[in-house]
Amino acid sequence: MVMYRQKQRTIMTVAAAALVPLAAACGGEHAAGGSTSADGEAQEVTGVHWAIDSVTTGGERRQVPQGAHLTLTADGTAEGSYGCNDFHAKASVDGGRVRLSDARSTEIACAGRSADLEKSLARALTAGPLTAKADHGRLTLTTADGDTVRLSERRDAPLHGTTWTVTSPGTAGRAHLAFDRSAGNTATVTGRLGCNRVTARATVGDGHITLGPATTTRMMCEDSLMDAEKRLTGLFDQRIEYRIDQRTLTLTSANGETVRAVAER
Repeated sequence: MVMYRQKQRTIMTVAAAALVPLAAACGGEHAAGGSTSADGEAQEVTGVHWAIDSVTTGGERRQVPQGAHLTLTADGTAEGSYGCNDFHAKASVDGGRVRLSDARSTEIACAGRSADLEKSLARALTAGPLTAKADHGRLTLTTADGDTVRLSERRDAPLHGTTWTVTSPGTAGRAHLAFDRSAGNTATVTGRLGCNRVTARATVGDGHITLGPATTTRMMCEDSLMDAEKRLTGLFDQRIEYRIDQRTLTLTSANGETVRAVAER
């Protein structure tokens, strides 16, 4: 079971996972997040999905596992991942200063080196006031002792021109869809449903897609693929809702059926 536990001031390891230490609380005050770049322009810090690239402690710079990230919200919270465990915290953002407090983390057991790396990252992020320097999609957070966390901005993958590999329902990576813009909001949807190839017309609006009837090949495959294919075919010839969160696409039909896909890298 994944649980959250609040920690204060010290780092404790539970189930071999590094939990976040709590810095001194600074209340719920926050300002619109921003930092000044080298050319003097304000760079947004809040509301951005920051991928954590590396952490430098004691003069040693180490790469952070893919998937580690941090998001600072305008309502004074922070959420993210160390690469293995997820975390939440209060966040105070005031100009070029960032401070995380009252942090909580999941308690997933991580491999030895990952657990040690998460401890270092947790200490750096909650070491007190951090100097924040954001410049052209890059963010550097520096502790009073000179340790640094380097991050880079990650934007949502575009709907059009991206190959989306279906993850739910499960098709062992054999199902994918691509939306190729034709003109204006009109697109052509092509791909594979797990067994058969599919083509359809689509009209893309704000948060929704109207899919036309699906034209498919007529091959037969194993039952598991055909069952998943039937669910995917059910998305067509109707209006569906869609949402993109970084590299994840969620499609929801009128009856609540959900299909998820990830952008190929």
